Amino acid sequence: MTAAISDLKTRRADIAAKEPQLRARDLAARLGISEAELVALGHDGAETVRLKAEWPAIIAAVPALGRVMALTRNEACVHERKGVYGKLEGGAHVGLIVGEDIDLRIFFTQWRFGFAVTEGARRSLQFFDAEGTAIHKIYLTDTSDVAAFDRLVAGFAAEPAPLAIEKKPAPRAALADSAVDVAAFHKAWDALKDTHEFHGLLGKFKLQRVQALRLAGERRARPVPLSALRATLGFAGERGTPIMVFVGNPGMIQIHTGTVTNLKPMGPWFNVLDESFNLHLREDMIASAWIVWKPTEDGTVTSLELFDAAGETIATLFGKRKPGQPEDEAWRAIVADLIEKRAA
Repeated sequence: MTAAISDLKTRRADIAAKEPQLRARDLAARLGISEAELVALGHDGAETVRLKAEWPAIIAAVPALGRVMALTRNEACVHERKGVYGKLEGGAHVGLIVGEDIDLRIFFTQWRFGFAVTEGARRSLQFFDAEGTAIHKIYLTDTSDVAAFDRLVAGFAAEPAPLAIEKKPAPRAALADSAVDVAAFHKAWDALKDTHEFHGLLGKFKLQRVQALRLAGERRARPVPLSALRATLGFAGERGTPIMVFVGNPGMIQIHTGTVTNLKPMGPWFNVLDESFNLHLREDMIASAWIVWKPTEDGTVTSLELFDAAGETIATLFGKRKPGQPEDEAWRAIVADLIEKRAA
């Protein structure tokens, strides 16, 4: 063990002892390393196994674990959903798992490191990008199949090796508003047939997402107060209206579809603490909130979109719907009330 690793382990133990509830992401930041390096560092009482970079095959094996907890997060928001992983669809670059409980859009090209971690009775699979930032984690529950977990780990175990952590690339500079053909952008927006086409629309006009909403005009996108998340979840909870909550990062989008009930603010965090779905969102990191209307072949689809100070998406909320179905009128009523009451 090198002196540097020994020092990191000592500092890790000291910080964890003083702040046992500190999240791994924050602990890594305190140590000045990535979260992937923190996991690889290990600690007393934990067993960490490096996994082969066979990501689709690993995820395809996860249904055998039974009921687990899927966790996806970004800097401002943590999305946790319990359930059984369904069949993996898609290819080597993009995968989908579509189920009532576990609903994922997976971008495997962003995946670089994976580990199986056992800490006492707590077992997990953890995946990270090239910068060592967490993409997705899978935690076993009390009813999960531990033997299946052990078989998965044995089948995909890799030899320990140093982590080649890369620096995060500088963000692309925004195109000046004056360089945007706004009329053509509006025409292309109004011609959308599916919400999934929106990403391509941004690429075509070289727009960042918040910039696009700002240039869209009020009938396409409208800013709302930063308290909009709390108000929207409150309306949905009071009325029993099922919603969809999307949270993601470059390697994963995780979706909850259903009602929300147990809403709890705790310091800067606003939380949903339901049995199968937990959401933890830093309200103090919401820099802008927008109601957005996009045309589709099924009619207009409305979303609440939250962004941080860098313009990165924190979370997106929709009414519950499936392709081929019009938007839920109960969700539209929530949006109308949100706009009317200014999320007071």
